[in-house]
Amino acid sequence: MMRIALLALTNLAVMVVLFVSMNIIGRLFGINMSAGSMSGIMMLAVVMGFGGSFISLLMSKWMAKRSMGVQIIETPRTAQERWLVETVRRQAEKSGIGMPEVGIFHSPDPNAFATGASRNNALVAVSQGLLDRMTADEVEAVLGHEIGHVANGDMVTQTLLQGVLNTFVIIFARLIGMMVDNFFRGNNSENSGPGIGYFVGSFIADILLGFLATAIVMWFSRYREFKADIAGADLAGRQKMINALKRLQSAHAVHDLPGGMAAFGIAGGLGDGLKKIFMTHPPLEDRIAALENMR
Repeated sequence: MMRIALLALTNLAVMVVLFVSMNIIGRLFGINMSAGSMSGIMMLAVVMGFGGSFISLLMSKWMAKRSMGVQIIETPRTAQERWLVETVRRQAEKSGIGMPEVGIFHSPDPNAFATGASRNNALVAVSQGLLDRMTADEVEAVLGHEIGHVANGDMVTQTLLQGVLNTFVIIFARLIGMMVDNFFRGNNSENSGPGIGYFVGSFIADILLGFLATAIVMWFSRYREFKADIAGADLAGRQKMINALKRLQSAHAVHDLPGGMAAFGIAGGLGDGLKKIFMTHPPLEDRIAALENMR
């Protein structure tokens, strides 16, 4: 409950900051921020669309540490911690990125994730369950997968994609709202500001277009997982990566990570029917087959 409350409060704080910033910018540049104003809609789209995504990116490490209870390994105390840090260091040097922070979070489920604002300012964290239930070779492959996410710039790329889609959702939803409002008001559409049709139409369009945008982001997330698997195979060895995925497959109950970290974990939950469209990860059997067929 504390983790959920922290995420909710942080998101609320971000929205408040964006709302205040949007109004300050509007006043400074004389932009009409009233509902139905095209200049106001554009400002809303840019600030709320890109602003929220980039603030989340900048806060990603801080949020990951607190929401997941990640313990950063600053001075390794055990042989396992020393091996973990040195493996990440070796893979980071081979990938040409800065040394990420390395941490462990307490969860019985085998999982790991990478996050951070840039390739040289990242965090790689693994669960205690992953360390307990996987061999050293398999853990090495999982670390390679996460380093692949960092080296490929996946966090920034997904943020840009999310920002662009958010912007288009906001703009088109409000344009649809204006069209609905004009349709129901007929010849009286120019007599006053936006009516109830604008707000209802925008609200419904926000939901429908939001689902479409999420489906696109999740498709890209699944595409990135195949690329990260290839990176893990390059850094640790293809068979080690295949074995790691098979180990996850045998775990049966793989749980999603919370919030924005789910897309950068080693595995996600299972889905059937329409739920597959919103999965962050492809089925493990598809990822294993892709590696087995890789030249």
